[in-house]
Amino acid sequence: MSEHIQLSVALCKIGFYKCLQRMCCTAPPSPRLEYDVVCIGLSGAGKSSLLSRLCNEISNGTVPTTGFSIKAVPFENAVLNVKELGGAETIKKYWSRYYQGSQGVVFVLNSAASDEEMELSRSELHLALQHPQLCTLPFLILANHQDSPAARYLPEIQKYLELQPLGQGKRWVLAGSTTNNMEAVKESFSQLISLLEEKEVQPNRI
Repeated sequence: MSEHIQLSVALCKIGFYKCLQRMCCTAPPSPRLEYDVVCIGLSGAGKSSLLSRLCNEISNGTVPTTGFSIKAVPFENAVLNVKELGGAETIKKYWSRYYQGSQGVVFVLNSAASDEEMELSRSELHLALQHPQLCTLPFLILANHQDSPAARYLPEIQKYLELQPLGQGKRWVLAGSTTNNMEAVKESFSQLISLLEEKEVQPNRI
């Protein structure tokens, strides 16, 4: 009888050790890659609202960014550490001070803005595309407020921004966006992540 007890105890010990071995020797899940991204655009473009919704933050009203803020935006295969820079006239002149270390760029514009504001957005985008610290980085250009009746269509925006001639040889994605369709926004950011993961320049996308 005692032999049966000893055998049972031995089998239990073996089972326990095997279970412990599996727990200790199983490799932890691979950590998600992290990328540092800078987000720019004029005031009122909707940068803060989009980023807050991506982070599942709930607020009654989004206050415009007066300096800069940093949000860790999680996705299935990566985490984007997004540095959002305020778009006020008094802040724009300091944007370049925060470009260092960036691996990608998100440029947000108001697709329903006045012609004058669209011209300002185009000018700022051109400066960013040609800036020494950003010119080789992938760009996600979001034409926001696409749910507005005054919103311009993407082909019109692409032509107005002169993306084909200016962005030749660069990596960029132009996409429409609205806080009413965050799944589409997430898909656009997934395209940016794909560009960040690529080692070679691929054809532009729209």
